[in-house]
Amino acid sequence: MTNTFFDFNKLNPEQRQAVETTEGPVLVLSGAGTGKTTVLTARLAYIIQTGKALPFQCLAVTFTNKAAKEMQERLAAMIGEDNHVAWLGTFHKIGLKILRNHPEKAGLSSGFNILDSSDQERLLKQIMTDQHLDLKDNPPQYLLDQIQRLKDQGLTPEKAERAALSDPLVIRLYRLYQERLRTMNTVDFGDLLLYCLELFHKNPEILTALQKQFKYILVDEYQDTNIIQYLWLRLLTNSEHNNICCVGDDDQSIYSWRGAEIGNILRFEEDFPNAAVIRLESNYRSTAHILAGASGLIAHNKNRLGKTLHPAPGHDEEQGDRINIIGVWNGEDEAQKICGLIEREQRHGTKLSDIAVLVRAGFQTRVIEEALLQYGLPYKIIAGMRFYEREEIRDATAYIRLLVQPKDDMAFTRIVNKPRRGVGEAALAAIRQRAAADHVSLYEAASILLQEKGIKGAAKTGLERFLALYDSWRASMADKPADEMLSQMLEESGYLDMRRSEKTPESEGRLENLKELIGEFKDTFDTFENYLEYISLVMDNDNAALTGDYVSVMTLHAAKGLEFDTVFLPGWEEGIFPHQKSLDEGGSKALEEERRLAYVGITRARKRVYISFAGSRRMYNQWQNNPPSRFLSEIPKENVEMINVSYGYNSGGEYNRDYTNSPYSYKKKKSTGYFGSVHSPVFSVGTEVYHERYGYGTVVAANGSNTQVVFEDGSTKTVLADYLENI
Repeated sequence: MTNTFFDFNKLNPEQRQAVETTEGPVLVLSGAGTGKTTVLTARLAYIIQTGKALPFQCLAVTFTNKAAKEMQERLAAMIGEDNHVAWLGTFHKIGLKILRNHPEKAGLSSGFNILDSSDQERLLKQIMTDQHLDLKDNPPQYLLDQIQRLKDQGLTPEKAERAALSDPLVIRLYRLYQERLRTMNTVDFGDLLLYCLELFHKNPEILTALQKQFKYILVDEYQDTNIIQYLWLRLLTNSEHNNICCVGDDDQSIYSWRGAEIGNILRFEEDFPNAAVIRLESNYRSTAHILAGASGLIAHNKNRLGKTLHPAPGHDEEQGDRINIIGVWNGEDEAQKICGLIEREQRHGTKLSDIAVLVRAGFQTRVIEEALLQYGLPYKIIAGMRFYEREEIRDATAYIRLLVQPKDDMAFTRIVNKPRRGVGEAALAAIRQRAAADHVSLYEAASILLQEKGIKGAAKTGLERFLALYDSWRASMADKPADEMLSQMLEESGYLDMRRSEKTPESEGRLENLKELIGEFKDTFDTFENYLEYISLVMDNDNAALTGDYVSVMTLHAAKGLEFDTVFLPGWEEGIFPHQKSLDEGGSKALEEERRLAYVGITRARKRVYISFAGSRRMYNQWQNNPPSRFLSEIPKENVEMINVSYGYNSGGEYNRDYTNSPYSYKKKKSTGYFGSVHSPVFSVGTEVYHERYGYGTVVAANGSNTQVVFEDGSTKTVLADYLENI
């Protein structure tokens, strides 16, 4: 069969090698922007066009439906619609197809259903209620996550119990949960591969038939596979020829928090002796400086197979801009500078849709959103909600709305039973009925029913407590700053405890967002009324910003697989990036994943990268002074340029990096006092000083570089000596 539809000569030498090396195990290390999808699809087309296998004899596994659809479309363009590959899809889709073909042997009945995530939690709650377990002390979402992690490891309840890898309560609920699913003739997504493993082990003839059918197996994003996906692939691979080709990039493995196991790709050559390892290093996306900077950074990781990206032939005519590193005063200054640079990019012809701001943590988006709104720059939060639209922020806002306006029925309905106070649907129905009859608000109707003893039991206790809290808050709100008042409300209401007890992957981020909101009050809003007026305008502006060209704002995790002309990477400070919680929990292994995340961020850019760090940043209602991220010092200095530096970071001095001490140091020619300098100034008690943010003040105590100052407004603050000028 001739290459009628696709000219394989269009591939570069390394891509062509990856396509034409069809026999035996092959690992294709595909760096960012090196044409991974092209290679994967062309390899499949080559196998079919050369007659090595028929379409139904090929198994191609992707991680997303989007990737599968793109491959099918490209494949159709290469070899025609008639050569449709039926076994091309996600792990879940292929697993489901196998189970649909053999339901009874998998312990299911034909026509079994798949439970979605909300129904999974609802089912577990029912089971826990039947077991008389307290849902507050044992958060269902957390327990469900633990059950899914066991499934990701290929463990049935029996295997998990024997291995003693989890809490006995989790294992007990796992067993009951699975029994209930079987009774309902239902599976969840985690079961789709777990049942396949059980099917293969109990029915080896089915496994043998599939092994013979699939002459070639292709796997996309192999670095993101978890344990059960790995086991599933190993079983389906025919051991006689091992014709499995895995495409991935160990330098972009950033999903360990959801079960991905980087060891799968790192030990490929151990699992498949005599495997061919082909490196795709010709990058079609980024300029030379961006690639060299990213490669220099990721080279500090020890657990990697190693490759070095370079511009592809025809894309290496010029070096491009160096990676720009910006030192700023604080987070607000950083956001303003980002917006100013975005406007400059616009003036030079860059579309807003070709610009992205990528953050390490979701809470960082708040100050960036504020600045984008001030500048009138349309933006969109990708793979996430706008700050003020997030559930926890809406909840907090509802608490505020009801305090300011007790007749706000929508706010009352949202929070009267959040956290749970025993005010169920029956009690709410009674309150609504009384409100309608008396033409009063729900808040007033609840008060009337309590006085008349029209509500009893847990609902009565919960409502009394709820209304008493609001009475006490209204009595004290005139004497307290808004930030303190909000913090008190969220704490005394039990809302923060509710979020703390969730123990879900999202709960930490929700708590961070609430702390960010409280901090915003300290800086921006004098009263709750001002906040509510502002937020109503913000929501209107947000909706208007969704039309036409817009800046993309997202987390680094959400940005994987995307690309933009210009990328902004704010918040490169120790504690934020690398993230302190990750380091505390994962040590050196987590540090390497954080570095891979930095590598992903830099390689999203085609033309320009701006990385910024702040001397101080308000985080969770307090100012923090974190040193610049260690990752900055790991980018080769020949690929870096310092620009627009605030607070004289290199004004009057020369930029210098010290790889042995702090990540960054700055040598001053005339005086000391720059952020990150090796020798911080020490001020004696009584010295008059100036701080750019807080103004003039007097030193009252000094402990090393930490200096306590009383400022003219009467406030006492502890700041780094690097931020003070002797006057």
